[in-house]
Amino acid sequence: MDRYVTGAVIRELREKKKLTQEELAEKIYVSGKAVSKWETGQGFPDISLLEPLAEALGISVIELLSGEDIRNRNQSANMAKGKFYVCPVCGNVIRTTGETVISCCGITLPPLEPEEADAAHRIQKDVVEDEYYVTVKHPMTKDHYISFLAGVSDQGVQLVKLYPEGNAEARFRINRVKTIYAYCNRHGLFQLKI
Repeated sequence: MDRYVTGAVIRELREKKKLTQEELAEKIYVSGKAVSKWETGQGFPDISLLEPLAEALGISVIELLSGEDIRNRNQSANMAKGKFYVCPVCGNVIRTTGETVISCCGITLPPLEPEEADAAHRIQKDVVEDEYYVTVKHPMTKDHYISFLAGVSDQGVQLVKLYPEGNAEARFRINRVKTIYAYCNRHGLFQLKI
């Protein structure tokens, strides 16, 4: 794991809950001195305390480790502000409609940052009746392939999971699709704005 809870985060979250160091310490069965040491950077809470600490602060362990209370930020989220996340262990693809903390297979996943498609990842879109027929001229080997194609509109996401040694192609209903994405397992997320 590349992150651990910091004293500044503990202090900020404790103050938001209007708890003193002693009150927080009582909730998780440690001394007030221990909480003070954490908050001043003279020590860290034991890993066995992360769950009770997060519960006492009213957030999840993932939020505690990320240093952010991300709940309720998605009140006005929309599809255009969405993010893709891909687990490097199991290949899960997750799409959100705003900021969040995503964890899969014990890893906190970073959001993918889409780039304009380059020559090696060119996304081709043709209209066939009421659909976009999308292809990517890209190697599809066991080690290097397009993992998924997605068509995103203001109403939702159409996602097609692809597999190595198959074809990098999909069909999406045209209805309000504004962006098409292609994810290369080696080079990341590429987009074609429509």
